[in-house]
Parts: sequence; C-alpha cells; structure tokens
Amino acid sequence: MSEETKAKGAQQPEADAKPAPEEQAPAAAKEETQAAAGTSGKEESTDKADQSKNSGKEKKDWFGGGKAKELEATKAKLEAAEKKSAELRDQLLRTAAEYDNYRKRSAREADQKFNDGVSHAVTQILGILDTLDMAANAPCTDENYKKGVTMTLDKAAKALDTLHVVEIEALGKPFDPNFMNAVQQVPPEEGQESGSVVKVFQKGYQIGDRIIRHATVVVAE
Repeated sequence: MSEETKAKGAQQPEADAKPAPEEQAPAAAKEETQAAAGTSGKEESTDKADQSKNSGKEKKDWFGGGKAKELEATKAKLEAAEKKSAELRDQLLRTAAEYDNYRKRSAREADQKFNDGVSHAVTQILGILDTLDMAANAPCTDENYKKGVTMTLDKAAKALDTLHVVEIEALGKPFDPNFMNAVQQVPPEEGQESGSVVKVFQKGYQIGDRIIRHATVVVAE
C-alpha cells in the first residue's frame, strides 16, 4: 500500500465523526422552538398575572369608590333631613309663640271689653247706691225701713262682687291720688296720721286695674 493510500485511510475517521449539516439543522431548530416556547409561556404567564392583578385592583377600586360615594350620599341626605327638621321645628315654635300671643291678646281684649261694659253699667247705678248708702247712715226711728235699706245695699254689694267690682279702701289709708280725690284737708285729730284719709264723702270702685270711680275723701293735714 502506498503512502498516499495510508494517509487517506488515516483521515477518513475524522470525516466520519462530524455530523452532517442536515442532522445539525433539526437540532438547532428544536432548541430554538423550545426557547421560543419557553419565552412565550413566560410572557403569557406574566400577562395573565398582570391582568389578574389589574382586575383585582379595578375591583377593589370599584368597591371602595362605590362605598365612599354611597356614604357621602347618605351623609348628604342626613344633613338635608336634619336641616329640614330644624326649619320645621323653628316654624312650629314661631307658630306656637304667635298663637300664644294671639290667645293672650284676645283674652286681654275680651277682658277689656267686659270691663268697659261693666264699668258703664255700674256707673249708671252708682248714684242709686250713693242714695241708699246715705239713707242707711241717716238717723231713723223706723227699724224696718232701715233694715230694708241695709238689705238692699247688701244685695247690691253681692251683685258687684259677682261682676268683680270692688270698693276702693280709703278710710284710714294714706292718700293715693291714683285712687282718690281729696276735696278737703283738716287738722288731724288724736290718733290720726298726717296725710291719711279721715272721711269718705263718696265711695270709689274699680274693676281689675280699671278705676270706675275715684273715692272722694277728706285728708288730714
């Protein structure tokens, strides 16, 4: 065997050890496909995780925001109801106060009209009562006559009391120009105080705070 042939025989195993280009290509493609599949799986998993996270966040924001809005709306309704209630309460109090004032004013006006009517009526009969009073105090030997006059005066006093007409107390009292008219001044006698009423010429009457007639009196100096 020649040396050239030997050399060719020695080189032949190295050539056989290298894979063919066709064998190398499927392996590389397979590795690329697996790498691409791994990358795609990771990206898809990441996208799903992000979507799930975003969905949870949106749901949380929706529930939280909805609850806050509901609380704000309820609070606004409550404040409006409280304001309306306060307005109605103030209106009710004003109405009650106005009615109370009207009732009191009406009562005063009714009393005033009643007193005016009674005063006018009593004024017309005071002259008769004055005459009967003088007759009762005049000396008289006819006891039946005097008793009849006295009984008439008693009935007149009861009628005046029913009408709330009272006699002004004057005898022995300090002189008061609001209730009395002084027609004379005399030196005080023993036991009499200066400025006090020592004699009543004509009785005075009043109904409530209204003077029907002032008492006509004599005052000690």
